[in-house]
Amino acid sequence: MGLDMYGYTMKAKFVGDRQTDVNVSEDEREEAALNHFAYWRKFNHLHGWMENLYRQKGGKAEVFNCCTVRLELEDLDRLESDLNEEKLEYTPGFFFGDDEIYPEDITETKNFIANARLAIATGQQCFMTVGGNGTRFQAVKAV
Repeated sequence: MGLDMYGYTMKAKFVGDRQTDVNVSEDEREEAALNHFAYWRKFNHLHGWMENLYRQKGGKAEVFNCCTVRLELEDLDRLESDLNEEKLEYTPGFFFGDDEIYPEDITETKNFIANARLAIATGQQCFMTVGGNGTRFQAVKAV
């Protein structure tokens, strides 16, 4: 298990009320309008934050890998606040890297938050997936 994370959007109609583990088959890609727009590598602090959110929203996977979690406006507000107040905690793991937070991770996360808010404002739903190879989350169109 590596530590790759992807931010993406889908049509609200496709998602419905689901909060976690929304997976899109190859046949559903067009209907879902899947759009990948963010990527992180070995940002274990964000991984831990997302795992906590996943559990709060009812995620059941024993290991938080190849899981998805929905981010709504209040989640994005909390993420932004925790990021700005340096409240993201180090999450240890075999492939997770060290405890340092790199400036590019902060920049990518702030860009993700801004783009996610824009996407939600246009009626899309925003998700984060952790792990996997990301091939099912390749860009369909730019945000």
